[in-house]
Amino acid sequence: MFTVYVYVLDTLADWELGYVTAELNSGRFFKKGAPGVSVKTAGISKRPVKTMGGLTITPDYSIDDIAVNEESVLLLPGANTWDDSAHSAVIEKAGEFLSAGALVCAICGATAALANAGLLDQRRHTSNGVGYLDMVSPRYRGQSFYVDEPSVAESNLITAGSTGALLWAKQIMERLNVFRPDTLDAWYAYFSTGEAQHFLALMQTLPAKE
Repeated sequence: MFTVYVYVLDTLADWELGYVTAELNSGRFFKKGAPGVSVKTAGISKRPVKTMGGLTITPDYSIDDIAVNEESVLLLPGANTWDDSAHSAVIEKAGEFLSAGALVCAICGATAALANAGLLDQRRHTSNGVGYLDMVSPRYRGQSFYVDEPSVAESNLITAGSTGALLWAKQIMERLNVFRPDTLDAWYAYFSTGEAQHFLALMQTLPAKE
């Protein structure tokens, strides 16, 4: 059973999490025998936060409640408030995850927070551009490991820029092994192109209902 902890903070970029949380929580396209997945929110505290889209989220857990093991996953979304020092606790937690072999997935502004903490200095990663990380993360030293792609999976770290949410979701689900490969390929093809043929292919890959 994987526990996916979604870090929630004020000004969270709602759209960046939509693909991955919807699929992991619903399990609607999971393969037969897929590992269980529990999606939970975590914040600095259990105080409600307001997303960029104006939605209010009350975290299930505080950071101290997050369990670190190989079946834990930490999702770090973009937001305009990552430069607040209050978020240093979850970045420390991300370091614990990486050291323990647990999966850390960061997108957009969250990558800048990881970069500033030195967690990208020796790992292949991406973001909104290497110049972006140079500008907003003064302690960043990982330029030689930067990959100019929408999303990059490197061992137990998956990073993405602000336009890479769909590929980021695909790489996360691939790492968790919850979809059949042909299901995941059809899912990605459909949502990236909108072509009906891929939706039909997706439906045909699903296990028969018992």
